[in-house]
Amino acid sequence: MITVARHLVIDEARSARRRHENVVADPPERAETDATDRLFEAILIEEALRTLSDEHRAVIVTAYFRGRSVAQAAAELDIPEGTVKSRLHYGLRALRLALQERGVTR
Repeated sequence: MITVARHLVIDEARSARRRHENVVADPPERAETDATDRLFEAILIEEALRTLSDEHRAVIVTAYFRGRSVAQAAAELDIPEGTVKSRLHYGLRALRLALQERGVTR
């Protein structure tokens, strides 16, 4: 009997009424995410891309931002696949340096 009473007291202490939680009919509105950080990142990347040569920028934009494979990028840009790979490699190195100069560390 004492154990049952003890459990009832514990249950009451842990209950939502005790913690002043109120059940509402409609859930609260969800907070909208702020796109400010994404906007600044896009501006930063755009500025860094401008520092690259036209050839490197074209390959990076085609492969990464348009989602093309090496073969598709080569066909679209009318250059050999090996050239696409080489320009991607050196273009990404230059892009990394340009971003580091702008304070992006990684």
